[in-house]
Amino acid sequence: MYLEIPKKFAPIVNQAQQVAQQVFRPISRKYDRAEHAYPKELDMFASIMDGMNDGAPHSGAGAGKLARSGANGPPGNKNGTNMKTVLGLTELCWGDVGLALSIPRQGLGNSAIAAVANEEQLARLGNTWAAMAITEPGAGSDSAAIRTTATEDGDHYVINGEKIYVTAGERADAVVVWASLDRSKGRAAIKSFVVEKGTPGMTLERLEKKLGIRASDTAAIRFENCRVPKANLLGDPEISVDKGFAGAMQTFDNTRPVVAGMAIGLARAALERTRQIVAGSGIDLEYRLQTWTQPAVCRELQLLEAELEAARLLTLRAAWMADNGQPNSKEASMAKAKAGRVGNAITLRCVELCASLGYGETELLEKWARDSKILDIFEGTQQIQLLIIARRLLGKSSAELK
Repeated sequence: MYLEIPKKFAPIVNQAQQVAQQVFRPISRKYDRAEHAYPKELDMFASIMDGMNDGAPHSGAGAGKLARSGANGPPGNKNGTNMKTVLGLTELCWGDVGLALSIPRQGLGNSAIAAVANEEQLARLGNTWAAMAITEPGAGSDSAAIRTTATEDGDHYVINGEKIYVTAGERADAVVVWASLDRSKGRAAIKSFVVEKGTPGMTLERLEKKLGIRASDTAAIRFENCRVPKANLLGDPEISVDKGFAGAMQTFDNTRPVVAGMAIGLARAALERTRQIVAGSGIDLEYRLQTWTQPAVCRELQLLEAELEAARLLTLRAAWMADNGQPNSKEASMAKAKAGRVGNAITLRCVELCASLGYGETELLEKWARDSKILDIFEGTQQIQLLIIARRLLGKSSAELK
C-alpha cells in the first residue's frame, strides 16, 4: 500500500479545505448556538458537491458498494469512491462536523443505498437525500435487536415501529429504515426500506437537544401502518443470512472508515489550534529535541500527534480495501475504534492544555471537545467495535461471542 494521498484526489481535498475554512469555520459557532436552525449557507455548497459527483448517484457519508469498487474488476491498485469520501469528509470536519452532516443529498442513508441497492434502485434513488433510521429506544448498539416490522401487503410493505437519533431526519427527502420482515427469523429477516418524506404513517415526533453537532438535526420518527412500495426494499427481499442482514451490515463497513476520517479531521483541528496557542506563549515546539528534554506540553502534543497518525493510517487502509474489493469489516472497525477513541481524547486534552482559553467560548476548542464524543458513539460504539474485531480475529460468530 502506497501511503501518499493519490494525486487525482488533490483537487477534491483542496476544495474541501477551502469550504471548511471559508464556509464552515465562520458559521460554526452560529449554528452551535442556533440548534435546529437550517444552515442556509450549505445550499450553495451542495451544488458544488453535485458537480464533484459528476452526475453519479450520491454515496453520501458512506461510499460505494464494495463489489462495485473493484471486486470484479481488473487487478491492480484502485482508489475510488471510498477513499475520496474519507479524504473529503476529513477536511470538511476540520471545519465543522455538524455542518458536514447537514450537507443536502449527502446523508448517511445515501451510503445504505450505495451499499445494497440494485442497479434500478441506484438509478431511481441515488440522488435522493436520505437519512438513516436504525436505532430504537430498545435497540442501540445491537442492531439485530430492532423491533420495527415490515409486513408484506400486496404491492407494499406496512412498517410499524419507532426510530430515534436519526441524523438529518427532518431535513432529508427520505429515510432508510431498518425493519424486520419476520422477527421469528432473527437478524436474517432485517432489511432496509426507503421511506419518502411525507409518506402517510410516518411522523416526526421530536428533534433532540444534544451535547454536540448541534448544527445537525437529530430526529425521533414514528411509523404507524406506513405503506411503502415493494420496489423501495433495498436489495434482495429473500430472507437469507448472506443476502439479508449481512448485506445491510455492509453499510457499516463503508461508513465506519468515513466516521473515523471525521474524527481525524476534528482532532487535527484541535491539535493545530493548540499548537498555535502554545507557540504564542513563547514555547518552542520544534521537533529537533528529544521528548525528555522538552517542556511537558511539547511532549504531550507529540504523543497526541503520533496517536492521530496511527488512526489516520488505519482509516486509509480500510477505505483502500473497500475500493479494491477486499472484505474490510475488521479493518473498518479497527479504524473506527481507534479514531473515535483518539479523536475524543485529543480534543479533551487540548482543552486541558489551553486552560481557560480551551474551556471558554472565545475558542472553538470547547465545541470540538463536545462534537468529538459522538464520533466514538454513532456507527457503532467503541465497545461494539472491539467486539467485532475480537470476533473476526477469533473466527467467532455473534452468537458465540457476545
